[in-house]
Amino acid sequence: MKVAAAALVVIGGAAVVAQQPTFRTEANYVRVDVYPTKDGMPVADLTQADFDVIEDRAPQKIEQFEHVVIRGNLPQETRVEPNTVAQSMAMAQNSRARLFVVFLDTYHVTVDGSHNIRRPLVDALNKLIGPDDLVGVMTPEMSANDVTFARRTTTIEGFLARYWTWGEAGRLIPRDQMEEEYEMCYPNSGCTAGIAAAMLARRREKMTMDAFEDLAVHLRGIREERKAIIVISDGWLLFRPDASLQRALDCKGPPQTPMVAVDPRGGKLTTKGDPNRLDDRKCERDRIALSNIDDETRFQYILDQANRANASFYPIDPRGLVVFDTSMAQKVPLQVDAAMLKRRHEALRTLADATDGIAALDTNNLDASFKRIIDDVSSYYLLGYYSTGKLDGRFHSITVRVKRPGVDVRARRGYLAATPEAVTAAGAASAEAAAAKAAAAAESHAIETVIAPLNGLTRELPVRLQAAAGYTKSGPAAIWMVGELSAGEEWRGGAEADVVLVDASGASTLASAHVAVPIGARTFRTTLAPSSPLAPGEYVIRVRARGAGSSMATNETTRVLLAATPAATGAVFLRRGQSTGNREVPTADLRFRRSEQVRVEIPAPNVDAVTARLLDRTGKPLLAIPVAASVREDEAGNTWQTAQVALAPLAPGDYVIEITRAGGAGGAGGAGGAGGNATTRTLAAFRVVP
Repeated sequence: MKVAAAALVVIGGAAVVAQQPTFRTEANYVRVDVYPTKDGMPVADLTQADFDVIEDRAPQKIEQFEHVVIRGNLPQETRVEPNTVAQSMAMAQNSRARLFVVFLDTYHVTVDGSHNIRRPLVDALNKLIGPDDLVGVMTPEMSANDVTFARRTTTIEGFLARYWTWGEAGRLIPRDQMEEEYEMCYPNSGCTAGIAAAMLARRREKMTMDAFEDLAVHLRGIREERKAIIVISDGWLLFRPDASLQRALDCKGPPQTPMVAVDPRGGKLTTKGDPNRLDDRKCERDRIALSNIDDETRFQYILDQANRANASFYPIDPRGLVVFDTSMAQKVPLQVDAAMLKRRHEALRTLADATDGIAALDTNNLDASFKRIIDDVSSYYLLGYYSTGKLDGRFHSITVRVKRPGVDVRARRGYLAATPEAVTAAGAASAEAAAAKAAAAAESHAIETVIAPLNGLTRELPVRLQAAAGYTKSGPAAIWMVGELSAGEEWRGGAEADVVLVDASGASTLASAHVAVPIGARTFRTTLAPSSPLAPGEYVIRVRARGAGSSMATNETTRVLLAATPAATGAVFLRRGQSTGNREVPTADLRFRRSEQVRVEIPAPNVDAVTARLLDRTGKPLLAIPVAASVREDEAGNTWQTAQVALAPLAPGDYVIEITRAGGAGGAGGAGGAGGNATTRTLAAFRVVP
């Protein structure tokens, strides 16, 4: 399937077309990363002939083969960080870049455990992360969409250093408002004894399972190649439905009296209770819902989702060598405690074994545990083949075998095939994405092009020129030019200026004008309208100005592009403020102060209405800043589209005024001279100075 896209953007009335390169996708191409080991060590000397790939019992022909060996422990400054989420997602598409997620299971790690794991985890990541690898951090409270990937482990180290006691398990005072509500609804005495604690444990495990499922689905959408999830957790009990937790409560006590509380919305006393607090009915609904959860069944579903996402879990118990699962203060019988510890470790081992990962349990040597993980994911083989299976939307199993005796193989167990409808939809989505990307590139180019001339404002000139080229109401093209004199002594007594329009070669004079600049004025404006029609193309304006107090003339030139009718290029700028006596004065110096207003005028024949808005230098609309847009007619009968904005709210920097109009009738046509009612967008840039 091949897709191509193009986008059109108008800069000062000139059309710029950005062509998106053609790309190719194949829905039946499958990539498999394989991790062969012998006696627990990676096997690094296998060839393509040593592998067999079988999909749904059908042998597949290996089309791509590569042995990938990655070395970490690189200096942080050599790792190129993504600057945006889009860049990190693009980097993740590299099949040779590994993708890691460090999952901090805050609800199932103690404060001591979170402190113990910090240094071994950071050291391991520094040794693990290669130049192209990406790593992110997630907790049960996060959405997988909020995980950001980076290459420098200093980001994670800073997080762990700041929140080195991130573990929540075993805290006497819960930090979660919902947990506080449960304890208030079900005091730990009488017929409600133990209910809040059971609800808290179930809710925490449910949040972790929710996060695992969310992460597996998210990673599946990022890339096909293997993803490694390093889970820091004490493990889980995998709760089943508990009828005793949903028992009817027959608690007898004194009559309930209205509770007096402070309403945070107004600070007044109220007998309606805290509006942010759960009522008893909500607590009861949560009690029944939590009593019915079946995390054991859901855990198996999550393992299936992880395998379909080609995601492997590497769980690590940060407690090290554990003897008891609970503290002595909880007074849990020894047999029950041992059963709980066994169940947690079984869950961690199952998480690793079922997804081809490695579990690090029952050891105080956390560095050695991390080394096993590093060795496991630092050498692998990347295989690719074109599946002979159908695009049926079903799960297709994959089996990878190595012909060499004694070699154990771990690889993805299968993939979820696309459907023909999904392939068609994906093609349409790819086309839309390509078109959107091309449009964004064209927009960025348009903004950069219109802002680029502002860089020349730092160089002081005796005469500055600003010009606009467009079409008059009667049809022929014209050039409107504004000149601005510097504050030098030679101009104080007034000036004379000769303006000449010549063709691009400079050989032919097309129009000329003589302008007198009165004493006290620094700007002049003139119109160059040749007797013969101007054809679209580039022209040169030459200005020769001499001040009344000078015997020498100053020469300055500028170039102007005339687009096809009815488009305009360039703009006429006017400023208004204290320096102009609160009058609008044309200007060629596009530096404005916040105490001023800027007005932009662009020639536009046969236009009835326009809209305008202000953009920053990246093209982002500044919707909070009002821009007044209108259409005016000058003394010669020509129409102008105008936009005016007060600069007081703006910080120093570069800005762009965007003026949009619909194409007029008759000879005006649309953008680029096409007929109809196409929309034309014109950009004009200026700078705000302190």
